[in-house]
Amino acid sequence: MKLYDYTMAPNPRRVRIFLAEKGIEIEKVQVDIPAGENLAPAFRAINPRGLLPTLVLDDGTVIDESVAICLYFESLQPDPPLIGTDAKTRAVVASAQRHMEFDGLQAVAEAFRNSNPTFANRSISGSEGVPAVPGLVERGRAAAERFYASLNDTLADSEFVAGDAYSIADITALCVVDFAKWIQLRAGDEHPRIKRWYAAVSSRPSASA
Repeated sequence: MKLYDYTMAPNPRRVRIFLAEKGIEIEKVQVDIPAGENLAPAFRAINPRGLLPTLVLDDGTVIDESVAICLYFESLQPDPPLIGTDAKTRAVVASAQRHMEFDGLQAVAEAFRNSNPTFANRSISGSEGVPAVPGLVERGRAAAERFYASLNDTLADSEFVAGDAYSIADITALCVVDFAKWIQLRAGDEHPRIKRWYAAVSSRPSASA
């Protein structure tokens, strides 16, 4: 089993943190995204979409998408549970996880990829010949700022993003907050609950995975 990874990217990091929480260690192969290794024929032969992370099982099955990979390992090793424990908590975690992706990660990625010269012709992940759109930078930043306000409100009623238990939603949110630093966006004094939550989740040993 191999996990194709890139240490600087938020999506592969989500899987690494998830695995660290589970205490699972697997072989990792680094694929340099800024250098375009994920778009080279050698990696396209593994994953034609050119996306990371990508998990290759011993039988040759290829699984991409961070949450799909995490679901695979959650099924293999349910403890500690990171995607809920019953119908209700699984649904709540899944909903929160999607919010973190669509409202947060997608917004920051839009601002980052359309402002970074490295991706001037690769503004969509896994694609070449897609020029950056400068106007999307401010749109992405504005959406990310709304995400911060929403996340701060969410944390008013619970210790973690999806309730009182740490979950995959917290992993994604942590990666969003750290990724947002690349576009010079940080939680400020107007986000005290994010600061409280971030201090807790970023101090977990898994956060350095």
